Amino acid sequence: MIFYILKRFLIAIPLLLAIAFLTFLFINLAPGNFFDQMRLNPQISEETVEKYIQLYQLDKPLIVQYFAWLKRLLHLDFGYSFTYNIPVTRVLGMRLINTLVLTIASFLFTWLIALPLGVIAAVKVDKFWDKFISFFCYCLLSLPTFFVAFLFLYFAYILGGLPLGGMVSANFSELSFFAKFFDLIRHLIIPTLVISLGSIASLTRIMRANLLEVLRSNYILALRARGISESRVMYIHAMRSAVNPLITIFGYQISGLLSGAALTEIICNWPGLGSLMLSAVRSQDLYLVMGTMLISSIMLITGNLIADILLAFSDPRIRIK
Repeated sequence: MIFYILKRFLIAIPLLLAIAFLTFLFINLAPGNFFDQMRLNPQISEETVEKYIQLYQLDKPLIVQYFAWLKRLLHLDFGYSFTYNIPVTRVLGMRLINTLVLTIASFLFTWLIALPLGVIAAVKVDKFWDKFISFFCYCLLSLPTFFVAFLFLYFAYILGGLPLGGMVSANFSELSFFAKFFDLIRHLIIPTLVISLGSIASLTRIMRANLLEVLRSNYILALRARGISESRVMYIHAMRSAVNPLITIFGYQISGLLSGAALTEIICNWPGLGSLMLSAVRSQDLYLVMGTMLISSIMLITGNLIADILLAFSDPRIRIK
């Protein structure tokens, strides 16, 4: 098992390097750069621009720039954000926490809602609640994330009561501890729902299918024949077997929520890595783009790595591949 985990870590390293190089290549292939914009500012001298270029070796060939960035990265130096005029690590530190707050809230909401809905649909199979939940899931799966986000923002604007963007209110620093907590919850509601609804629909359908398959198995029939109560058969024996295949989905849900959070952050104006990456690309802030892409890639690969490890725990045959 240790060898398998080590192998997955070693595979992730060249993957991260490849993602970083492609990002570095594409941002440099784009016409213009951040320093062209700096030269248009009369308050910034040409000597200042040249100092930045020489300091980060941006006048050297592309491959030299890339390896110079990698060398600084070994010392946890992500470079300097020319837009914010502070090191990239400080910018990422602020935004990474915000993305994790949104991702964890969406992840918990997804699993706490999807599993009970899947169980209800399986218990009430072919009845009203099963058909209603199935119809609800099909509708959610057919709606694009950006459309759901705009829809929620529209109704929030019409009905009021929920903020239309941001993470906290303007007077957040003046609020008490509990008022700050509830203010954060209010701002979390729309982006959490937007990210979670599609995942809830897919996870509910998987849980329903797994539980129905288990309920039709021979050992469940044997348990019922022994006179064990239906509730014990359902919620102890059948549930345990039905949830087991979802272990492998657990890690992939993490990576899926992270990728879905980027678009939602931009639409809902949530100050996370997604909106930061968009502003960095638009301003061609080279090292900020590299930093956000690297952190996002690490989080996505970590989610898939967790899925692989959980799969190896649940199925020992995977470890020898």
